[in-house]
Amino acid sequence: MQLPKRRHLAFGAALGIVLIPGPALAHSFGEVFTLPMPFWLYGWGSAAALILSFLLIALSAGNALPATSTGRDLSQHRSIRLMRKLHLKTLAQSLSVGALLLCIVSGLWGVRSPYGNFNMTFFWIVFLLGASYGSALFGNIYSVINPWYCLSAAINRFCRAFDRARVTWPSWLSYWPAILLYGALIWLELLGASTPYVLSIMLLAYSLLNLVAVAVFGSRNWFRYGEIFSVLFALLSRLSPLEYIATDRGQAAKHTEPGKLQLRWPLAHLTDLRVGHWSLLIFILFMLSSTAFDGLHETTLWKQWFWLDLYQNLLRDFSSSNPLAAFPQMRQWFVYWQGFWLFASVTLYLLAYLLSLQLGKWLANSSHSITELALGFAPSLLPIALAYHIAHYYTLIQTQGIKIISLISDPLGRGDNIFGTANWLQRQFIPDANTVWHIQLGSILIGHVLGALVAHRLAQRLFEGERKVILSQLPMLALMVGLTTSGLWILSLPH
Repeated sequence: MQLPKRRHLAFGAALGIVLIPGPALAHSFGEVFTLPMPFWLYGWGSAAALILSFLLIALSAGNALPATSTGRDLSQHRSIRLMRKLHLKTLAQSLSVGALLLCIVSGLWGVRSPYGNFNMTFFWIVFLLGASYGSALFGNIYSVINPWYCLSAAINRFCRAFDRARVTWPSWLSYWPAILLYGALIWLELLGASTPYVLSIMLLAYSLLNLVAVAVFGSRNWFRYGEIFSVLFALLSRLSPLEYIATDRGQAAKHTEPGKLQLRWPLAHLTDLRVGHWSLLIFILFMLSSTAFDGLHETTLWKQWFWLDLYQNLLRDFSSSNPLAAFPQMRQWFVYWQGFWLFASVTLYLLAYLLSLQLGKWLANSSHSITELALGFAPSLLPIALAYHIAHYYTLIQTQGIKIISLISDPLGRGDNIFGTANWLQRQFIPDANTVWHIQLGSILIGHVLGALVAHRLAQRLFEGERKVILSQLPMLALMVGLTTSGLWILSLPH
């Protein structure tokens, strides 16, 4: 039964309100730059390129990656020794803690505009995006300048018993705390009211949580398993040609010998990553699925699915048949709907991943358990996760991230000009549409090709004989093609 014409008009008005972009809160900064383009051409072309890459990898027997991540030691290079003499590590740690404190202060007492307040641009773009890409390029520098570790180390200098593990970290707990915190972070970014004030409160609460966790579990366990950014950036740093081996946490407080810096083949260290628990696999999959969901949940198609199809066919029977009267309740339900699919997305990715592994296990007639295969191939997902991240978010650095140069002179948004840069880069930077689309296309395609390369190397360790290796990877190839085309399809959808 169709709605009367008047109700159609009323519902159209309500839907129009929903589809109007918000003032500045999606991703905490407005829309990510995406562009509708002819999907079929890019989809078929990318699938063909991925299949061709798979054939080339198979023919080369996966020898494009070295068997070990052992690299060249750069610790004694002149530039590194100079950095030590200049105490750049101490300076970087001080700046890291100072930036955290400034984020909290500017959010509590600065302007409420996300664009005019220092903390929103610094945390969501300079820190979260910049450190993610920086880790993939330059290694796990975050392990050295982590502001929460620096704070706990400073407290430990005055109270030696502070960083003493009072409770042993249970093996069953593994990385689950990091997953819960990461889920809360993504929910705040995509669905929460992420304002400068809310962000400051969250940073204060998270700082307190870190200090309490260090006092209970010790810094070694907490910053390995529980702290979100330590887990995230350590995973992404596996893609880097540089590896920083930090001084043991227990020895760091005694100011013993510095850490070691190694230069290695890109991705080689990734094949040495041992994912020993399902929680770490779930974390990696959530990196993938949450980014894909982010690209989908702001599209017109997604909103119409809820506000038109679900409402007219089901939900109006539980609220009101008058669309305008039902709108407030439906808007709240829409938030729950979004949250459900954000966290359900990782289940869908996990099922697709396990299905492809099970098919590969049958084809290769392998005796390995599905758990061994799932954990064993998990590192191959990291290049894809980074590629998704770049495709969806890199434009934010160009459009808003560069504004940090002016915001640093006026962090509270009150007209200050501390460093003389407050009036710099005031004009709006709009990326070229064609350039954005092709960078998005290239990043997703390259990420999947690198993932296939890493998966082939890992398969050589798990299966005997090149024939079984290739057979085991055919379902994974199908999964890669599916992820590539679905990722491009999401990017092509109108917002």
